[in-house]
Amino acid sequence: MLAKDSESSRFIYNAINKEFNISIVILEKGIDKRTLIKNRIRKLGFKRVMGQLIFQLFVVSILKATSKKQTKKIIFDNNLDNNVIESNKKLNVASINNNIAIHEIKKINPDVILVNGTRIISKKVLNSTDAVFINCHVGITPKYRGVHGAYWALTNKDYLNCGVTVHLIDEGIDTGSVIYQDVIDISQKDNFITYPLLQVSKGINLIKKTLIDLKNHNLKTHKNNLESKLWYHPTIWEYFYFRAFRKVK
Repeated sequence: MLAKDSESSRFIYNAINKEFNISIVILEKGIDKRTLIKNRIRKLGFKRVMGQLIFQLFVVSILKATSKKQTKKIIFDNNLDNNVIESNKKLNVASINNNIAIHEIKKINPDVILVNGTRIISKKVLNSTDAVFINCHVGITPKYRGVHGAYWALTNKDYLNCGVTVHLIDEGIDTGSVIYQDVIDISQKDNFITYPLLQVSKGINLIKKTLIDLKNHNLKTHKNNLESKLWYHPTIWEYFYFRAFRKVK
């Protein structure tokens, strides 16, 4: 498994490892925040990035505090396990694209590599093994590539595409062939914070189905005939607009 050390990665690891025994988890440190912000400003502009940061600093903090009860309920109802990954199964690296990660992949020679929350995987890594790379994406691809797929689908009133995708990984951003997709069920108690929990819960079941298909040499993929768009974090003004006029929390 290639992953960023996060709650969703722990949920996926603990659920999948119980049934399929993940050999090792290569955890990347990730890009430092200053570099990440600079890159975003170059791509999206200063004003938009500042709006995203204000949203994350203030609104997300408030939503986390007010969503604790619903968060606990989703975790309990879906038996999500947030326990830390065993130290003997972890390899910490600065980037999943560096030579240490590639050496470990070649040494293990896995059949399947499960990916969650990492930076874009380089061609060098993809070509270092014959393993199948699969990703659980919190959005219906290719229409909701990038981040917060359920949230953006709701802002568009696109309820049939408010869900999660398990797909093969290629060199693009969430552009690989689709294996399984499913929509999530949302209640009035859910919001920006809890949508991803619902997606990961559904996604875990889709990952299990995918691994069974691979074991039985019965994996089928397809390309969706949908518009393709890459989505980013909402700004504070976008969030309050959609909350006021489309009732999306």
